[in-house]
Amino acid sequence: MPRLALLLTTFIWGATFPATKAVLEQIPPLSFLFLRFFLGALLVGGGFLLWKLRLHREPALLKASTIATCWLFLGYLLQTVGLNYTTASNSAFITALYVIIVPIILRRFDRRVWLATGIATVGLWLLVKPSGSGNLGDVLTLGCAAAFAAHIACLERFTREVDAPSLFAWQMIAMVGLLLPTLLVEQAPAQAFAPTALLLVGLGVTGGLATGAFAIQMWVQRIVPAQQVALIFSSEPAYAAGLSWYFLGETLDTQGWIGGGLILLAVLVGAFGNGSQSSLPPVGKVQPA
Repeated sequence: MPRLALLLTTFIWGATFPATKAVLEQIPPLSFLFLRFFLGALLVGGGFLLWKLRLHREPALLKASTIATCWLFLGYLLQTVGLNYTTASNSAFITALYVIIVPIILRRFDRRVWLATGIATVGLWLLVKPSGSGNLGDVLTLGCAAAFAAHIACLERFTREVDAPSLFAWQMIAMVGLLLPTLLVEQAPAQAFAPTALLLVGLGVTGGLATGAFAIQMWVQRIVPAQQVALIFSSEPAYAAGLSWYFLGETLDTQGWIGGGLILLAVLVGAFGNGSQSSLPPVGKVQPA
């Protein structure tokens, strides 16, 4: 049952890529990010009330939340803006590189980490097809993978030192606060916020279902070994590519599929680096979407 629940969670994470890509046709990226995090914060607040959880406010907790939120904000900013310039499939495959970057940040080097890094580099080169002009979306998404990796590295320490539910809740609140001023900068037209089916479905997937997916992930990671969690989560880019093909009509050429396949292989190799469970980083982006 836990592994089946984690497969469902991974499917939801994968669905957020085409959902975000589609909804950006109506609303600018920063405005959409505000709406999805605002919805996620409301759901988390409702969960705290429903389960009668206490929102802690200790200085150490608030400091940890501030540091983690900086990386989370940067990651989502780069990923969502990047989706304006690249495909949902590319975004998913490149974002998955955080699994490899985490042990590099934490300086947990072994042969598998280096092997995974080499495979991922070749796969990334094939996927993004570098040229003189380059692809801005892929570059931004690579930066997002690094930011998410830094976020996960922070959480590995912070979740053991402070109250984890409160840490997550404060990050949600902080994200809403950080994104609110961006509405003034972006100045999206009123029609961008029209409750169309496209926007409602996008928010339902990224702000609603993905918030529940996070709750499932938190429960499963208390039961299932980290290696198995990593293996299941590595299927996220495949889900995203399949859903992007079905709903958005996105396709990859032969070189793109080979590149994506190599990145997926690198993620699998990297997920099993450092043989013991205790030495593996937490897998998954602590996120509402």
